[in-house]
Amino acid sequence: MIRMLTPRPDSLLGQLNSPMHLIRAAFGQSLWLIVLFLVPWGARGFAWFWFLPTLASVAVYLYLHAQVFLGPMRRLVWYAAGMVLLGLAVWPVNSVGFGYLICAGSALSTARSLKHWLVGVVLITLISLPMVLWLQAPMWVMLVVLVSGILGGSNNYLYIRNLRKDAQLRLSQDEVRRLATLAERERIGRDLHDLLGHTLSLVAIKSELARRLAIKDPERAQREMTEVERVARHALSEVRAAVTGMRRSDLAAELVSARLMLEASGVSFEAAFPAGMCLPASIETSLALVLREAVTNIHRHADARTAWVTFALDDGAFRMCIRDNGRGGLGAHGNGVSGMRERVRALHGTLDIDSPPRRGTTLSVCVPVNEATAGHVPEEDTTRTFA
Repeated sequence: MIRMLTPRPDSLLGQLNSPMHLIRAAFGQSLWLIVLFLVPWGARGFAWFWFLPTLASVAVYLYLHAQVFLGPMRRLVWYAAGMVLLGLAVWPVNSVGFGYLICAGSALSTARSLKHWLVGVVLITLISLPMVLWLQAPMWVMLVVLVSGILGGSNNYLYIRNLRKDAQLRLSQDEVRRLATLAERERIGRDLHDLLGHTLSLVAIKSELARRLAIKDPERAQREMTEVERVARHALSEVRAAVTGMRRSDLAAELVSARLMLEASGVSFEAAFPAGMCLPASIETSLALVLREAVTNIHRHADARTAWVTFALDDGAFRMCIRDNGRGGLGAHGNGVSGMRERVRALHGTLDIDSPPRRGTTLSVCVPVNEATAGHVPEEDTTRTFA
């Protein structure tokens, strides 16, 4: 039993990683089964000739309905076909049996293709025609099957499409992070080779020379060891500087990820980050997470064509502005805004949102910084453009 209720890796639940909403949707779409008993009971009273077939059909339907969410997606058509056959079998003894045909159309809405879903609903409607004529049921029943199959499946299709987009986004973000991590490892390897390769070779040569001179010329051996100490200390300072630079690359790395994500979804991205700008690690890490959440909102909800990110450091405050020309209407607490506010508030900063409907969204972040620990390199053009 537990194995039957375990989602397959290629199932809807297994692919979309959003079980709670889909489970609630599956449960909600099963509540109509109450009507399957109430209508014939009210019209004819209790009778075994309709009750037993209806009860048996419910057991089969629940299995097929569960498999729509738990079973392999490649078998979706067969699950829907099973529901259609179930409805055709029960319809003669239960006038609400055509509800299984509606459920079959709704089940097809979980398919990836809009065309396949709509064509399936039309075919199911046509299949109901011989049964309508045989049972002399009103013709509007076919219209009910068609309209209910489309309306009932619309919510499924739209929501699951968004879940698939989110799943693709997570995959693309994971791939971007993997490539960024790989590139960072290669860069660290090159930096360590450049920083330490020559220095360690020099230390080894001079240490060997000092060992040979230790007995013959102790004075010169001492000078060589002093030189070894100086070279080692210089190498240590270079390593510390390199590690500090690695820790301060969060915002720049996040801008690279943002460009890849937005351009993959057809959104032009423009940003300029002063490469020599130095921020405390705690501040830069939090702002990088705020930037990531804002860019994710643009990707998912803004329907924008262009996004911009700008930075400024002046009057003891670091300012970050994230802007898009999308649909606007971003709520004060929706779509991750509360989390961004908490991060900015922890830095004693402010987050302002300007998001009029259909006029884009602007997020302005202002964080106080200590100018003794934050600054930039003015003597050369170090601005990096991400466009």
